[in-house]
Amino acid sequence: MIKAVVTGAAGRMGSRIISLISADEGIKLAAAVERKGHSAIGRDVGENLGLGKTSVIIEDDIEKCIHNADVIIDFTDHEASIDHLKTASENNISIVAGSTGFTADEMERIKDLSTKTRCVFAPNMSVGVNVMFKVLEYVAGILGDEFDVEIIEAHHNLKKDAPSGTAMKMARIIAGSLGRDLDQVGVYGRKGMVGTRPKNEIGIQTVRAGDITGEHTVIFGGIGERLEIIHRAHNRDNFAKGAIRAAKWIVNQEKGVYDMQDVLGLR
Repeated sequence: MIKAVVTGAAGRMGSRIISLISADEGIKLAAAVERKGHSAIGRDVGENLGLGKTSVIIEDDIEKCIHNADVIIDFTDHEASIDHLKTASENNISIVAGSTGFTADEMERIKDLSTKTRCVFAPNMSVGVNVMFKVLEYVAGILGDEFDVEIIEAHHNLKKDAPSGTAMKMARIIAGSLGRDLDQVGVYGRKGMVGTRPKNEIGIQTVRAGDITGEHTVIFGGIGERLEIIHRAHNRDNFAKGAIRAAKWIVNQEKGVYDMQDVLGLR
């Protein structure tokens, strides 16, 4: 039985992960962690989530509760995730991290720390989204430079980073397939007399409204036709299920950094 520590245990993602773990015979909740000062600290995690009483109390220090764990499942924020990865690397514990908004320096830090443990790092744990990543690489390679590329992403009004990590990964995949440098051709919104659209441009547009869980549309626009590839998340369970699948997979891998393409065998 795989034993997991879930960080952000009282948050939107953490609570769904814990709920789904409770119904999964292959993985067990060993500990639950929240940020210092959170109102859920000291409460039974099951009672806090309406699942009934358990033996797991929500802690405010991950160091206190990881010693019997196999894997950390982390959906917090980019700074906390780096700290949790550091803890995992120091204690030889695997980690699944789904946070977004990392800086370039933080990405380098992730690569360095992952050499000391096993890490699944992915901006989106959804199985459907990761299949879409593979499809986009294939489609972009076929359509080539004759089709314009636009990415539109929509999320709830509490999301802090923009564009989403998923949209940025889609853009990087498409740019790579087309032999372009996203730093040179990415356009993030338009206003005013911007002129005609350069052929190599990749547009990335952001929407924030209401309680939208997550929606990504990629448009390949040609002359006389267009192809749209869309993924819509109806709730957070698809991300939580993907994270649990990744947690059960990563504990048996060699040290290093992986993503959901590795977990799903899509490489």
